[in-house]
Amino acid sequence: MTFAYHTGWRQGEILALQWSNVDFQENTVTLNAGTTKNDEGRVVYMPDELKSLLLRQWEERKAFEKILPYVFPNESRTNRIVKTRFNRAWKSACERAGYPSKLYHDLRRTAVRNMVRAGIPERVAMMISGHKTRSVLNDTILWMTRI
Repeated sequence: MTFAYHTGWRQGEILALQWSNVDFQENTVTLNAGTTKNDEGRVVYMPDELKSLLLRQWEERKAFEKILPYVFPNESRTNRIVKTRFNRAWKSACERAGYPSKLYHDLRRTAVRNMVRAGIPERVAMMISGHKTRSVLNDTILWMTRI
């Protein structure tokens, strides 16, 4: 959730993220062209919280016998997280937290809202989150004014 909160990346992009896309030296995480909804690659620079999260994931990865390429493996660390299982866990967690109508997609909106509020130009926020057209971003900004 922390990764989605900071980047606004789509669920499938995060679940499929591999260690080969993480560069701790450059403090970047890259999505390769052809692996995104709009087929365009993108790069996000890691703020401290995101780098800390990924470093913890890396340390956990080293503690297991089977080394997987996925940054966010499933609970048993045997493969990547399956989208349907993630969706069930998301729904259950939201219900327990008292927010049964929250959608994972809300994190994309939140990320863009936070970037814009922090002074990041809208065009840059679009590039980070993968919003290709201004009309989609407008929908997000309209949604932001209601909260």
